[in-house]
Amino acid sequence: MHRKRLHWQAVVLTVATALLLGGGASAGVGSGSGPPTSVGTGGAAASVERLATQAAIDTLKAHGNAVDAAVAAAAVLGVTEPFSSGIGGGGFMVIRTAEGEVTTVDGRETAAAAMTPTSFWENGVPLPFNDARYSGMSVGVPGTLATWAEALDEYGTMSLARTLRAGIRVASDGFLVDQTFFDQTNQNLDYFDDVPATAALYLDPDGTPRDVGSVFRNPDLAATYRRIAREGPKAFYRGSLAAAIVDTVQHPQVSPTANHTWRPGVMTTQDLRNYRVIEREPTRVRYRGLDVYSMGPPSSGGSTVGEALNILEGFRLSTMTRDEALHYVLEASRYSFADRNAYLADPKYFDVPLSGLLSKDYAATRRALITGTAATSPVAPGDPAPFVEGEASETSPQSETTTHLTTSDRWGNVVSYTFTIESTGGSGLVVPGTGVLLNNELTDFNFDSTTHPNRVEGSKRPRSSMSPTIVLRSHKPFLALGSPGGSTIITTVLQLLVDRLDLAMTLPDAIVDPRASQRNTAQTSAEPAFLTSPLRALLEARGHSFVNGGEIGAATGIEFLRQRRVLAAAEPVRRGGGSAMVEVPVP
Repeated sequence: MHRKRLHWQAVVLTVATALLLGGGASAGVGSGSGPPTSVGTGGAAASVERLATQAAIDTLKAHGNAVDAAVAAAAVLGVTEPFSSGIGGGGFMVIRTAEGEVTTVDGRETAAAAMTPTSFWENGVPLPFNDARYSGMSVGVPGTLATWAEALDEYGTMSLARTLRAGIRVASDGFLVDQTFFDQTNQNLDYFDDVPATAALYLDPDGTPRDVGSVFRNPDLAATYRRIAREGPKAFYRGSLAAAIVDTVQHPQVSPTANHTWRPGVMTTQDLRNYRVIEREPTRVRYRGLDVYSMGPPSSGGSTVGEALNILEGFRLSTMTRDEALHYVLEASRYSFADRNAYLADPKYFDVPLSGLLSKDYAATRRALITGTAATSPVAPGDPAPFVEGEASETSPQSETTTHLTTSDRWGNVVSYTFTIESTGGSGLVVPGTGVLLNNELTDFNFDSTTHPNRVEGSKRPRSSMSPTIVLRSHKPFLALGSPGGSTIITTVLQLLVDRLDLAMTLPDAIVDPRASQRNTAQTSAEPAFLTSPLRALLEARGHSFVNGGEIGAATGIEFLRQRRVLAAAEPVRRGGGSAMVEVPVP
């Protein structure tokens, strides 16, 4: 459905790009990450990086709306967070307009048309993950640039060229390498140094990562942005740039000293030419009298968070001790993930029982299985089929990396956007002469199976866990939030919502809160701060078992307060800390 580009349209945006489990916000030159919380009036923005947040605020002050601000910030993140985001990847955007409509834009990457369920198999067995990942075969047709163009055309007020200016400037002038950027490069070093174009961009001449404190520039990406600004998205999806992408995928250029095999992919220029974003209905559940909107299939975020919330609505969490409440959160997540793993895939290729999964009655059947002690995983999926309403339709509602950003404007519309290149460093393939690092999104398929609903198929979109979320109270914006973290995105968003809505935490405190992530596994992944807290022993007494999961997520969000004020909040510590700003700060 197309709409006029009205200047008064506003949006709150959450960008969760591909810094899923790893991640790091790279500070701008002489900048640092900036304050993680800000309160004021007008528009607001929060991201993992100061330069991106500042680009959003500058756009708002130039009378752009929140969609414009989101794209401007995302373009900067494509420069400063290249291992997690950029036009070599894809993502999802959730939009709530001033008129009260909520919609989503699916910019997920797609498999090349020639892909088959055994594309990642050799000698009758699936490839090991890294062999599949660091290859041309893992690269999905990117959707990020098409998402930006569609969002601006339908909901923004500025041109794509205007919103790319900040990204062009940062790519040209550079930014300071921080410890996280260094660490992310270092973890890919053994593969990056195989690929001359990747090594030339991200490594020093001696083959080591760029030093912390040095200035990193990406002049090729600046030139690519400038070309797109002149010619529009067609410059990316056809012509010489598209040909260069396809050549990199089909014929990965590796050095004679490469110590890995880089397998070719089957993407063609026709695959790029045929790429389209899809506008879909969001998922929606009622929770504690609030409307919670998120992303539907091929993302599993909205359905899994929504199912868990429906299960939890039957428990009076606000009256419980923290350990008891968290026990039920972990159990609701356990059973929801069992269903997620069984039923979520691209709805064009699999009849996803979405309305059944989000049914209150179905949630009651799952809730009935939960006791005061932890279940033993894996628990079996349920049967949502009897609870499906109507017919399903295409538009129905490891170390990975993603980034998340939220923006709002003075008009009060809301958007939430998550985008990624999948694993930290994606496929490891930089397209020579473009500065674009390509995704490895196709490893999000269940590529080791030829029968799973999420198996590899030509032109299919792999299942995602991205959960950009908007919460409305009495039809008015209340919260917009999201996080990176691979499949832990779902559990992070769930914990944020419970912390804020049930356990009376402020949004900043909910973002800081140590996390635990139960995804229908024998052990629950938890952060070090959680493992050293008294909660661990209390939950172990209920039968839970924990394992160190390292950092989990790096959330950002915006809360709409009384008297037309807004609170923007970002992660203060994880991934080096984020940045939150408002258009007009107040004490």
